[in-house]
Amino acid sequence: MRFLKIFCLCAMISACGGPRAAYDYDDQINFSNYNSIGIYPEMRTGLSELDENRLLNSVKNAIKERGLSASTTPNLYLNIYSEQYQEPSRNRLGVGIGGTGGNVGVGVSGGIPLGGPESFLQLTFDLIDVQRDELVWQAVVNSKFDFNWSPSKRQQQFDKIVNEALEGYPPKR
Repeated sequence: MRFLKIFCLCAMISACGGPRAAYDYDDQINFSNYNSIGIYPEMRTGLSELDENRLLNSVKNAIKERGLSASTTPNLYLNIYSEQYQEPSRNRLGVGIGGTGGNVGVGVSGGIPLGGPESFLQLTFDLIDVQRDELVWQAVVNSKFDFNWSPSKRQQQFDKIVNEALEGYPPKR
């Protein structure tokens, strides 16, 4: 029983920290017709050159795993762009003052934030039909991302983000 409680606690903690994705697609499209992907020629990710190379490395590996081929004459173009933002730390120290006397109770409490703001990265993955020049599929992934991480930690995080994004391709109807 104790093992089950510890397992559930670990599962809840690990579920909260990973990248989260939202998907959208054109439901009139037959995605089985697409078999090759190329990088959009005018892609501007908004990342540093080193991070962009890490991201593209993750994309190339994930495309191979899904049975798609990289091509210079693709059916789909992949365009990726990013947005960086910060949120205040969710860790707080609670402080409270209370008192009571007779039939009257009084209480005051508040929270003091611990640590600085947390950095996040939102990556949007667009798949564009090359012949029709129309967006047919999109994934938006939000993930915690510390720009002070080591290069290997950044690569690992990009791998997680890309896998989460492409988890929804092709769409399951």
